[in-house]
Amino acid sequence: MSQLRTCRLITLGCKVNQYETQLVREALLQSGYREANDDESADLCVVNTCTVTNNGDSRSRQVIRQLSRQNPGTKTIVMGCYATRDPRAVSELPNVIEVVTDKRELPDVLGRFGIVDMPNGISEFEGHQRAFVKIQDGCILKCSYCIIPTVRPGLRSRRPVDIEDEIRALIEHGYREIVISGIHMGHFGVDTNNLHPGDKPERLWHLLRRLDRIPGEWRMRLSSIETVEVNDDFIKAAGDCEHLCPQFHPALQSGSNTVLTRMRRRYRVERFLGRLDQIRDMLGNDPAFSTDVIVGFPGETDAEFEETLETCRKARFMKVHVFPFSRRDGTPAATMPDQVRPDVIRERVRILSDLERELAEQFYLSRVNPVIPDSDLNLLHVLVEHECKARPGYVGGSDQWYMPVEVPGTAADLAQFVSCRAISANSDGVVAERISATRPITGVAAATLSNNMLYLQSTGGLTPLGSPDFGEQCDSVPTDLVQLGTPHAALLNSGVHAWPR
Repeated sequence: MSQLRTCRLITLGCKVNQYETQLVREALLQSGYREANDDESADLCVVNTCTVTNNGDSRSRQVIRQLSRQNPGTKTIVMGCYATRDPRAVSELPNVIEVVTDKRELPDVLGRFGIVDMPNGISEFEGHQRAFVKIQDGCILKCSYCIIPTVRPGLRSRRPVDIEDEIRALIEHGYREIVISGIHMGHFGVDTNNLHPGDKPERLWHLLRRLDRIPGEWRMRLSSIETVEVNDDFIKAAGDCEHLCPQFHPALQSGSNTVLTRMRRRYRVERFLGRLDQIRDMLGNDPAFSTDVIVGFPGETDAEFEETLETCRKARFMKVHVFPFSRRDGTPAATMPDQVRPDVIRERVRILSDLERELAEQFYLSRVNPVIPDSDLNLLHVLVEHECKARPGYVGGSDQWYMPVEVPGTAADLAQFVSCRAISANSDGVVAERISATRPITGVAAATLSNNMLYLQSTGGLTPLGSPDFGEQCDSVPTDLVQLGTPHAALLNSGVHAWPR
């Protein structure tokens, strides 16, 4: 029997890149390859590159050179945004024999290495407890700093039915959280190139409602969204979808209107903050917001930077990803006058990073000591992702708001949901204690007793849960953590409050 050919795959950059690498991985494994062990050389290496910043370019080159040293004689395929932007430079790197500048060429390129079929979707997500699913590709906007529309031009939305089938398969495979990803997700469904006869066009809010009908104990999270596409239809869908996490990532980029104008962004600060308030009003559970901010954009003054700091405070972000401005050849911002000095950029990065830690701690502490008495904001539903090395006997993961949480547990909890209560927090995250109620039901207003039956009161009406053995009757249980058939005493023991009739 011939020995299996070996492969090694490296991904740099965004969630879309990680998804696309997983597609290639599954194509290779289905065609007779196996992934090389750490101590052996690979016959074929695939590098998926990033070019969103200068660091992305240099890191891509560094990885390719490292692979050539660690895998002598290997053949390397390079794909991704850096390969598209500068194929000549990539082709001159050691052991590179194929440069994929257009993903539509990928099946033909892989075919030369014995790959027969490209899968239509992924069935697992290597090395992750949550799975990313790409719903669309491409961007047609012209933000003055961004190279992505050049390397991922046009819009290409996937068929909604294919996305749904892929997510159903991932849930059946054991994944409990699906991250909906794309280059510009708000433009999902604007194009109809991939629709088949009889398909109905769907926008992002239609897709969310479609996916929300998939049964099971799972949740979905949006990777990013532009506030311009956060319209009333989207906000209503976000409020209605029980599987959708109450955490959103609208990219601010700058909190100064004059900088936003130079960036060619399509909104102003007032509209951005207004959309966040609308989402808060609709969801009613104090959703979390994270964002991206570019520091040191050409011409950014001290006053404009102060405006960005104030906007971040007003937005009450849980997380701010701070990026120093990176000049990208081929973008208008690269040749703008008044480029900010590197030392000034570094100082502003430090200041905004300090504010980010302050805002993070404020949000985390709001779950330890909720401002709304008797609310469920300190009840966390954590997807366990790893064991905590620095805290033996604890596991770590992310909750519905995407907060980093450590909670007592073991390796048996990996990839599972754990219900817990926040008990302490700092800027690094939350420490929680486990609670016995285990099944979260999103959107529940209360549990009520009628005719000795426990009911859930929700927007869909009353749903019977069973006939608990009540030692005393109660009118309502204000919680969203109620397990099917849970007796009254167990509810009390889990910390749920109840009142005698």
